[in-house]
Amino acid sequence: MFDGLKNLAGLAGMARNAGELQRRMADLKERIGRMEVESTAGGDAVRVRMSGDFRVLSIEYHDWVIQSGNRTLMQQMATEAVNLAILQCRDLAAAELAKLADELDIPGLRDLPGLSGQF
Repeated sequence: MFDGLKNLAGLAGMARNAGELQRRMADLKERIGRMEVESTAGGDAVRVRMSGDFRVLSIEYHDWVIQSGNRTLMQQMATEAVNLAILQCRDLAAAELAKLADELDIPGLRDLPGLSGQF
C-alpha cells in the first residue's frame, strides 16, 4: 500500500516537472542523434558508420572485398556490420537515457524498458 502511495507521489512530482522533463528529453534526443558509432565485420573488411538516431552515414569496403567480386560475401558482411551498429546505437541511447534518469531521480523511470540494458 505504501509503495503505491510512494509511486503516486513520484507521478505527482513528474507532473509538476513535465515541461522540464520534455525539454530534457528533446535535448537528449538531439544529442544522441549527433553521436556516431562505427562497427566492422570480416576483420575490418566492411566498416559502417551510423548516427545515434539509426541513420547509416557510410558503408566502406576494403579493396580486397570489392576485388573479390563475391557479392554474397559483401552482402553478408554489410548486414553484419549494420546489425552491430544498430546494437551499439541502442546501447548508446539506453546509457544516455539512464544517465538522465539518474540525474532526474524520478521513481520508476529507471524501470522503463531499455534503461536496464534490455529491450
